[in-house]
Formats: sequence, structure tokens, C-alpha cells
Amino acid sequence: MAMEVKLIALIMPLIAVICSTGAGVVAAVSPQFTAIFAFGDSLSDPGNNNYLNSLAKANYVPYGVDFYQGPSGRFCNGKTAVDYLGDMLGMPLLPAYTTTFAAGRNILKGVNYASAAGGILEETGQNLGERFSLSGQVENFESTLNQLRRQMEDEELSNYLAKALAIMALGSNDYINNYLSPNFYTSSYFYTPKDYADLLINRYTRQILALHSLGFRKFLLAGIGPLGCIPNQLATGLPPPGKCVAYTNDVVGMFNNRLVSLVDQLNSNYNGSIFAYGNTFGAVMDIINNAKTYGFSVTDRGCCGIGRNRGQITCLPFSMPCSNRNQYVFWDAFHPTQAVNQILARRAYSGTPSDCYPVNVQQMALM
Repeated sequence: MAMEVKLIALIMPLIAVICSTGAGVVAAVSPQFTAIFAFGDSLSDPGNNNYLNSLAKANYVPYGVDFYQGPSGRFCNGKTAVDYLGDMLGMPLLPAYTTTFAAGRNILKGVNYASAAGGILEETGQNLGERFSLSGQVENFESTLNQLRRQMEDEELSNYLAKALAIMALGSNDYINNYLSPNFYTSSYFYTPKDYADLLINRYTRQILALHSLGFRKFLLAGIGPLGCIPNQLATGLPPPGKCVAYTNDVVGMFNNRLVSLVDQLNSNYNGSIFAYGNTFGAVMDIINNAKTYGFSVTDRGCCGIGRNRGQITCLPFSMPCSNRNQYVFWDAFHPTQAVNQILARRAYSGTPSDCYPVNVQQMALM
């Protein structure tokens, strides 16, 4: 009897850690970073735009149909790649900056500042209303930092930030809701694709270094995915069946190539810091080209949406999504399903240098 009691006492805490709580199974791993701070757009937004005067919102059914909180504001049927990466790192879901949860001790594990329609450039996404650009997100982090200063001494805070992970995943809107939208923006009239990529990288570098100056030392910089393959672009009718819009992928590739070079430059110039490039483009193309291997059967249209490729009008309130969501690469006109997000997070966490260069996130945690 005494032995049974001892065994129960040992087993119960483990059960408490690994059991599902309605949010899915929580990994029984120790946190590998002190915190995660995420900067991005709708691919990462956990609901920040819910509280903005914006057309870019996803706080309605059927968004979140597979998420334990329902329609939280995530532009997905379930979790984002940032959510999954947090799971793998033993971290809780990050509170959205604009919520009341992003205060007090709740911020000690990190905050998510991502904002749908936001971009590297200030004007990007303005056609959709309010959003936090990258510079606005950095300013929001400074507000969080002031809260952290009230909870930690200077040396403790410095060590905390040095061991935190900054995830930055921006640039998609600078193309979809700027350069590739000549009806709303003039950028394509004034910049060649190469010059525009240079402009984005220069502005991006400025904000990355601003965050570095505030104390971050570990950065995951995610590349832009193959935008020419999303249902919205396929719905233009430009590519032949089974093909992506080559021009869109080419201009995005110019940005990604420069981002890889920037990672090399930053790693060379800032000893004691580590910058990694997440190859989102390569990962999504691999999924599309080898869909059956990954368990997907639909690669060219959204699970929820209207029109050609279910990409001409994105997922509207109370729309009926597809039932076999895990077989779809894309959830709506612009965003992947949670099944894809999980793969992207896994490749960033433990992938090869072709997935995450020069080190993956798991390796970064040990540095």
C-alpha cells in the first residue's frame, strides 16, 4: 500500500504535465529560452488586430475552428507556427500585446506583437486600416520593456533578454499589400524588384538592430514563403494549371536572398549574438511539391474562401470550410493550415541548415 501511494505521488505530476487541457497536449519539456517575443503579420497575429480599427481581422467563425479558444484572431483554423514553436520550446501561448493579459507577470514568458496587414514599411497595409508596422511593434516592445524593468534589476533583465528568443516574420504584406498592389500603392512604379528588396532589407536591418540595442541576442528571422503559390495569387488566373505565379516568387526570392546575406553579416559583426534564417520558402515549396508525402491532397486552393481557387474572396463570417482540413496546405486565400504551421515550426526547431541557417532554434537555445 505504501509503495502504491509513492508510485501515485510520482506519476500524478507527470500526468498533469502531459494531459490535454483542451489546448492540446502540452509537451513535458523545460523552457529552452527565458521568453519568446514575436514580431510579425497575420501569419503570427494571435489577436492583436481584434482591438484595432482594421479590416484585417479573424475573430469570427470559422477561423479557429480547430483551436481550443475558438476564433481568437488567429488567421488559421488552429495554431500558428509561432504557437507550435512555443510548444516545442516548452513555453505557454504568448499573450497578444493589445490584450489585458499582456501585463504583470504574464509577460515574463514573452509577448506577441504581430499585427495582420503590418509590414516592414510604414505604409504597407494602410488600405486595410489600422495595423502595427514593424516600427510600431518595436515601440510596443519598448512599452513591455518598461514593465519588465519594474520587475527585474538591471543585470537580471540583461541576462533575461540575452537568453530570450526574438522571432521576426515580416515582409509578406510588403509585397501582397504594397508592391504587388499597384491600384493602392505606387512602390512598383518607383522601384525595380531588386531595389525594392534592398529597401526592405535596409529598413528591416534598422529595426533588427534597434531590438538588439534593447538587449536581444538571439534572433530567428523567417523568410517570406512562396507567395506566388497562395490561392489569392493563383486566383488571378496568371499561371497555367498546377503552376505558381513565377514573377511573384521571383521577387520574393530576391528579398529572401538578401535576408540570408544579412544573417551572415549580422553574425559576423555582432559577436555574442546569433541570427538564424528560417527558410519558409523552401519548406512550403517542399510541402507543395511532395504533398502526398506529408499527407496533403489539396495544394492549390483554400479550405475556406470564395471564387477561383477559393482565393478571390477570403474566408467570410460563418462560411462553411472544408471538412478535411488536415489535407489542405492553405486554410484561406493567404494563410496555411495549422497542419502546415506545425511542419514549419518543426523544421525551424530541429531542421537542417537548409531549413534554418546557420543553426536551428534547438541549437540556438544551447548557445
